[in-house]
Amino acid sequence: MAGNIQIKHGTKMRMAFDVPAGQEPQFSMISTFNKALDESAFLVSVPMVDGKALVADETKKILFRYGEGEEQAIVAGYVDDVVKEGIRRYWKVRRVTENRQFIQRRDVRMKIELPVTYMQDTWALNSEGEIDKEQGETMDISNNGLAVYMNRWFEVGESCIFTLPRLGTASDGQPEHEVVGAICWMRELPKGGPFRFLAGTQLRFSNLDERRQMQEYVAYVKKRYKL
Repeated sequence: MAGNIQIKHGTKMRMAFDVPAGQEPQFSMISTFNKALDESAFLVSVPMVDGKALVADETKKILFRYGEGEEQAIVAGYVDDVVKEGIRRYWKVRRVTENRQFIQRRDVRMKIELPVTYMQDTWALNSEGEIDKEQGETMDISNNGLAVYMNRWFEVGESCIFTLPRLGTASDGQPEHEVVGAICWMRELPKGGPFRFLAGTQLRFSNLDERRQMQEYVAYVKKRYKL
């Protein structure tokens, strides 16, 4: 963990049970942050559902969303214990590695499977002095982000360089397009599929021209695949 969770006592947190990759969690429950116990655990009030205290299930992963504005943070964990302090009872939540930024997107995410490659400049060079890119596939794409299936685990906050494929013809299409994305969240996928992980990324642009090029690429995807 990257230190104690930085939330003020009394902060309201929206809760949702984690869902399989590709589905959206429903933050329909509310809990209140009490305090951090250490870098790996914190206490929250026991949420109420239909007027009754929710019974803890240690096998279910829970997402806690907090913060204000367009960027909100999400921390994930499992209920370890029910702790009594005075007359109040709290859930002791054990954090897991997922700790992602929740971005309220103004643009629409389009579900489309496109082959992509990805790399980091710090990876080892091959015998020809080049970096071997790894293969992935998009789950969805938007003007500002990608969800990508891959077989390498990244930490939240790491940057990764993605290469989107050439689409269409030279006269009426889009050339191969390279973008930089910051990892916002990572999920492990069920075994048996071609990919082990799914990553959510927020794209970074150094200037308006780079942003415009991505918008043109996404617009072409929408038109060509009638999304």
